[in-house]
Amino acid sequence: MSHAEDTVRTVVPLQHVANGSAVDADATVPAAQVLPRLGSGNTGAITVTTIAALLTIWFAVTAAGWIPALFLPPPSAVWRAAVQAWDGNVQGGLLLWQHVAWSLARVFGAFLLAAVTAVPMGLLMGTSRVARGIADPILEFYRPLPPLAYLPLIVIWFGIDETAKLLLIYLACFAPIALATRAGVAGVQTEQLHAAQSMGATQWQLIRHVVLPAALPEILTGLRIAIGFGWTTLVAAEMVAATAGLGQLVLNASNFLRTDVVVMGIVLIGAIAWLFDLAMRRLARWLVPWHTHR
Repeated sequence: MSHAEDTVRTVVPLQHVANGSAVDADATVPAAQVLPRLGSGNTGAITVTTIAALLTIWFAVTAAGWIPALFLPPPSAVWRAAVQAWDGNVQGGLLLWQHVAWSLARVFGAFLLAAVTAVPMGLLMGTSRVARGIADPILEFYRPLPPLAYLPLIVIWFGIDETAKLLLIYLACFAPIALATRAGVAGVQTEQLHAAQSMGATQWQLIRHVVLPAALPEILTGLRIAIGFGWTTLVAAEMVAATAGLGQLVLNASNFLRTDVVVMGIVLIGAIAWLFDLAMRRLARWLVPWHTHR
């Protein structure tokens, strides 16, 4: 054996030297540890615990009399108000489910109308500089405005029937959906577009098979945000000569200092909005399983 071969046999097992210790090349290297993403994991138990803790604090504070019932009624009073509303003994003889039905029709009617118009607008803004130049200043101008600011103008233009209510909620939902869709289109990778174009894809095929699927996570996020804005605007919308609806029920109860009914309506509105948000999350996991959801 030559001197060079002996040198190679001596050096090869010692590949790395760190901190004065040699690492054998034939040693088994442990697999890299995959760390969980920050904030990941199931939060069901934490959510249930949080709700139970809030209810316990609410019950304890009101039972001890630290806060007068006029400002914060106890859970038992809110439950009795819900039973009265269910039996139609709160306002105008309407049953609670009728108030809920009216509010659902207004919010989801306006939301669906906004979705079917705002998503194409967002796609157009993301793919056409002309459309972006026309629509962007309009959306950015009215988006920060509170609905109560332009509510009188809507009433003057469209009267006090259901059109004004639907339009107010529609405007609140339209901007976040359109802007989220535009952001999703802007996030499409150039390589994806070039790959589709190299295979002869037309402009419509690019939008249908590349842009829309890539932007879908952002679109679903915009839909979740928009439905929240819709419920937020509900009370303002039902200020316009409404005789039914959860927002109108809360407003009318506040005039008579029925805090128990007010809290009941607030809890019900929040619960319905929360359930819909959970449904949207499940829909997002089904439609875009490759995307990270929370």
